[in-house]
Amino acid sequence: MPDRTPLLLQILDQAFDRKAWHGTTLRGALRGLTPEVALWRPAPDRHNVWELLLHAAYWKYIVRRKLTRDASRSFPRSPSNFPAIPTTADAKALKADLALLGTEHRALRQIVASFPDRRLDDLADDSKWTHLEFIHGAAAHDLYHAGQIQLLKRMRSG
Repeated sequence: MPDRTPLLLQILDQAFDRKAWHGTTLRGALRGLTPEVALWRPAPDRHNVWELLLHAAYWKYIVRRKLTRDASRSFPRSPSNFPAIPTTADAKALKADLALLGTEHRALRQIVASFPDRRLDDLADDSKWTHLEFIHGAAAHDLYHAGQIQLLKRMRSG
């Protein structure tokens, strides 16, 4: 069986920040984002763009943790899954959280690049999903939320 790593890296990159036939990537959906747009929510009980970008960063961290089996590190923000928006939600804080998303993508990509192909079909610890499914799922997750973000931005602009 050929090494699947190059394809997995391509899938991750096309979902996050590289040119792809399917349209807007997660990074593309966040391009030019302002705090006002990032904080807007369509209803009181719905997520905003800022929450979605932190959620995407968190799940990149989780997939990386699944692949490395390293629970010693923690995500730098809390609570888990949908980390809280900074108290001071300004352009500086938004830029920092966008950088966090980029850092988590690069860290995941680095782990995938060195992950043994022979282990891709193994179940991840404490999971019914394989390592391959987690990696592919990380890309699908980015695209799912890119679509949500695009929709939220369109809804806000009327």
